[in-house]
Amino acid sequence: KWWTEWKRFMFVKKIKVSTKMGSEEKQIYSMLKPIKKSKYPEITEQEEIDSLPLQTMCGAIFDAILVHMMNTVSEPSLWQGLKRTMVAELNKMKFPHTLQILTSKYAESDIITLQEVSSSFVDNLSESSLGQRFHIISPSNMDGVRDQNSIIMLSKKSFPGGATKEISADITASFSPGVDIPVEKGDILAVTATHSDGVPFVVASFHGDTNGLATKPVLDALIKSINSDSDLMTHQLIFGLDANTYEKAKPNKQQSVVDWGKHYAKFNLTSCWGDVPNPANYTTFNARTYLQPQLNKACKQSEKQEKGDVNPKDFILFQKGIFNVLQTWKDNTGDGTFTENKAFPTLKFPSDHAILSTIVQAKET
Repeated sequence: KWWTEWKRFMFVKKIKVSTKMGSEEKQIYSMLKPIKKSKYPEITEQEEIDSLPLQTMCGAIFDAILVHMMNTVSEPSLWQGLKRTMVAELNKMKFPHTLQILTSKYAESDIITLQEVSSSFVDNLSESSLGQRFHIISPSNMDGVRDQNSIIMLSKKSFPGGATKEISADITASFSPGVDIPVEKGDILAVTATHSDGVPFVVASFHGDTNGLATKPVLDALIKSINSDSDLMTHQLIFGLDANTYEKAKPNKQQSVVDWGKHYAKFNLTSCWGDVPNPANYTTFNARTYLQPQLNKACKQSEKQEKGDVNPKDFILFQKGIFNVLQTWKDNTGDGTFTENKAFPTLKFPSDHAILSTIVQAKET
C-alpha cells in the first residue's frame, strides 16, 4: 500500500507553492533539481546528468528502508510519541518559535538579515507585529521551489524609506566570466537604503553553499559592483551572511575560515569578530542521525563533536575604520544567550545556526 501512495504523492498529487507572482500548483517530481558538479565537486559529470532519476530512485529506496524500520524493526508505540513531539516543535511550531524569538529579543534591531527563508515565512513576517516595525524585503528572483531565500528586514524607524533599489542582479553579473559559481536563485539579496540620519547604505544578505565555495566569489562580485558605480561607492556596507566556512577545511573542497578572514581583509573590511576570526568561535553545532537522506553527514551520537557540523560559519561584515564594535554576541537558546557545547536546533530553538548580533557605532570624523 505504501508504494502505491508513494508513487501517487511523487507523480500525481499537486501541492501549492508560493512564488513572487502568487501561488501555483506543482507535482512533487517537477520540483526536483539537478545536483550540480559546481556545488558538489566530488560527483562526476555523468552523475550530474543522471541526478534527477538517481535522486528519485534513491528517495524511494530510502523511504522503503524507513517504512521497514518503523513497522518491522521497531514498534510504532516506541517511536510515534517522540515523532509527534518532534514534528510539532520542529515543523509545525517552527514559524511561531522563530517569530517569538525575533519579536521578544530582536525587534529593536536596525537591520536583520536572514538566510534560507521560505516564501511562506516571509508572509508570516509581513502579517506579524514585526511587519509593522520593519520593511520586509525579499529577492526579486525569490525561489518558491527550493524555497530557501535570503531576506533583509530594515527598521522603519531607522530606514523610513525602506529599500530604494535592489542590486542583487548587479552582483551576479559581476561574477568572473566562464566560472560556475554555486549560487542558486534567492541566495543573494542586496539593496540600497538611506538611514534616517541621511547616510546611504548597501545592505546585503547571503546564504553560502554547503562547502562555502561561493563565499569569496560573491564578496568579490559585491565589491566589484560597488566600486563600478560612483554612487554606490559613497554608501556604507553592512553584509550579514552564512559564509559556510570551516575550522578544519578540506583543501580545495571547503572554505577555510582563516583564509576567509584574510580575503575580506584585502577589501579593507572587518567583521563583528574583528580582522582575524577565531576558528574555534563556533556558530553551528549540529549532527545528523542515519534517519535522514544525507548519509554522508550522518554520525553516531558519540561522534557528534568530531563528525558533526561544529564550525565558525556566520559573519557580519562592514568597512574597517567606519564603525566601532560595541558588543557582539551569539544566541543558540532564543533568550539572547549562547550555551557552549550544546547541539542545536532544539525543540525551542529552531535554527541550525546561532543568531549573531552586533552593535556598532559610527566613528567620529
